[in-house]
Amino acid sequence: MPHRRARLTASTAQGQLAEALADLRSRLQLPAEFPADALAEAAAATAVPPQLDLRDIPFATLDPLGSRDLDQAFHLQRNGSGWRVRYAIADVPGFVRAGRAMDAEARRRGETLYAADGTIPLHPREISEDKGSLLPGRDRPAFVWTIDLDDAGAETAHEVTRAWVRSRVQLDYASTQADLDAGSTDTPAALLPEIGRARLKQERLRGGASLNLPDEEIVRDASGSYGIERRRPLPVEDWNAQLSLMTGMAAASMMLDAGIGILRTMPAADDVALNAFRVRTVALGLPWPHGVRYGDYLRSLDREDPQTLAVLQAAASLFRGAGYVAFDGAPPPNPLQAAVAAPYAHVTAPLRRLVDRWGLVVSAAVSSGASVPDWVRQSLPDVPGLMHTAIEKESRLASGSIDRVEAALLRDRVGERFAAWVLEVQDGRARVQLTDPIVTVSCRAEAGVVAGDTITVVLQGADIAGGTVRLEAETGEPTDTSDDHSSHSKPSGTAPADTPEESR
Repeated sequence: MPHRRARLTASTAQGQLAEALADLRSRLQLPAEFPADALAEAAAATAVPPQLDLRDIPFATLDPLGSRDLDQAFHLQRNGSGWRVRYAIADVPGFVRAGRAMDAEARRRGETLYAADGTIPLHPREISEDKGSLLPGRDRPAFVWTIDLDDAGAETAHEVTRAWVRSRVQLDYASTQADLDAGSTDTPAALLPEIGRARLKQERLRGGASLNLPDEEIVRDASGSYGIERRRPLPVEDWNAQLSLMTGMAAASMMLDAGIGILRTMPAADDVALNAFRVRTVALGLPWPHGVRYGDYLRSLDREDPQTLAVLQAAASLFRGAGYVAFDGAPPPNPLQAAVAAPYAHVTAPLRRLVDRWGLVVSAAVSSGASVPDWVRQSLPDVPGLMHTAIEKESRLASGSIDRVEAALLRDRVGERFAAWVLEVQDGRARVQLTDPIVTVSCRAEAGVVAGDTITVVLQGADIAGGTVRLEAETGEPTDTSDDHSSHSKPSGTAPADTPEESR
């Protein structure tokens, strides 16, 4: 899918939007500056020097263009008829020590927040964008995972150790995809397509599934103008995400074997939810055949068909209940992450996500046969609650920000008629997506309207401060979103992410 962008240009609306976004930060009580003691600690922080030196391995990073908080670097090579993947993860525990100022502030924040008007990092930028980041040409401590795969992409061995690394180059998605499409063999990512495809096949064999909804992101250009961009991830992003998923699965197996750790879990959809989804696919004109697993059905849908988006929105009901479970002793009774179709742990984004710090330290201890540190055992039960609070706040920030930008995009178009695609209808409410600008709005459903319909609506009003939009169907009574508070909400289980892996 090409980039599709709605752009705000009116200066008055821009000013109101800036005020509304600042007010949203205040309402959510988002942190502004770091405490002085955390900043001082970051300035003085030095890495715990690892004993192993892997700086001769030409690692590379692959991230959105311009990123500074680089958690991961990879090195790919053939290994007999299969592959060896080395995956270096920023050694945040080497800088952020338990019980000190940076640790306390990170526990309060939980994760990096990506607000419309700037990021709110988990750690001071001196750590997240400098000392701890795997920037090219810099010597950095890292947790280095070595994972061997056979010729079908199935894992045959894994281990993790702390080591010095030095990334050689910082790749971005668009340029790397262009190089791969051109058949380049010079890029460090040359083996990524075949490894990624092999791992995707393994995912299908496990019964894994992913919604793969288009990304939705608030963008801001050099002039300060806000807009909303919707795009489908490039293939290279999906392949890259498979490296993280593979590593998280390896970490989970280590934790379960050792009887200590923290897993990312999600229950499988029950029969009631699956049957309800099957009925909705029939109504949407893309019936889910009996005998086909729902993951295979979702993968088979044409992402360029507008009808598919309505089906994917309906499928969101199958991707709910994700959370974290910590254990020290008996493993959890149901350790599965249903979308991954395997036990899974978050260990690949420690600069941006609190829980990964615990996962990495546990994995490294288990891999080396060392004891898990006391601070991990003592604080492990607290981490699921801290992450739940952080994710809830992140979700409110994301939906509230998009609501306000969407209202600003429509503010000066009151009275205009718009074509709208009905994504879903539930409890008398419809989620519709306008086609120009591409804005998703919730409104009351007219009698007889069903998902998949195309209707015409008239814009009655748009309130930037509250992030609400009022629509009326052309043949019906005025409908609005003010009783929802929010005109936009992401399906449960698809929180914003910089890679598909993060939505797991």
